[in-house]
Amino acid sequence: MGGGVPTVAGKKPATLGRTVVLVGMMGAGKTAVGKALAARLGVPFRDSDAEIEAAAAMSIAEIFARDGETFFRARETEVIGRLLSGRTCVLSTGGGAFLQARNRELIAERGVSVWLNADLQLLWSRVKNKDTRPLLRTPDPYGTLRALYEARTPIYAKADIEVCPQPGYTIETMTTRVIEALAARPGILEPT
Repeated sequence: MGGGVPTVAGKKPATLGRTVVLVGMMGAGKTAVGKALAARLGVPFRDSDAEIEAAAAMSIAEIFARDGETFFRARETEVIGRLLSGRTCVLSTGGGAFLQARNRELIAERGVSVWLNADLQLLWSRVKNKDTRPLLRTPDPYGTLRALYEARTPIYAKADIEVCPQPGYTIETMTTRVIEALAARPGILEPT
C-alpha cells in the first residue's frame, strides 16, 4: 500500500476534481489521514482548526474558554467557506464542523465529504490520554465521548462517502481505502 500517484481503476494517473473534506469524531484520524491523502494526491492539506488557531493566535480550547462555542462555530464556518473557495485540497475539519447545516451545504456545493467512521472504542483509545479536547474536559470524559458519538453519528452518516478505520490499519492503509472510495465515485478523481 505504498505512495505514488493515485490512479483511476489502477490504470491512468488521476487528479483531484473536488476538495475532499474529512469529517468525523475527534480521534477518527482526520488530520493524520488527511496529510497522507494530500501527499498521495499531490494537493495541499488544510486543517480548519489549525487555520482558526492561526487567525486567533490562540488554541481551540482557549477560544472555547474565552469566547464560547457559538463564537467558535461562526469562525469555523467562515474558515471552511474560505478554504472551499480556494484551490482544490484535502481539508480536515473539527469534530463538530459537519454538525452545522451551513457547513454541510458549503461542503456539498464545493467539495465531497468523507466520513472516517471509527467506532467508539477506537476513538476512546486515541483520545483518552490527550488534554487538547475541550469537549472532553468533564468529570466523565468517556461518558461525554459516548454521548457525542451517539448524537453525532446520524449527522455524520449524511456524508457523501464513508470509510471505516480499524484498529490494525496504518495511516497508509486508511489513505488507500479513502482513495479507493473516492475513485469509485464519479467526478472526484479525474484521469489526467
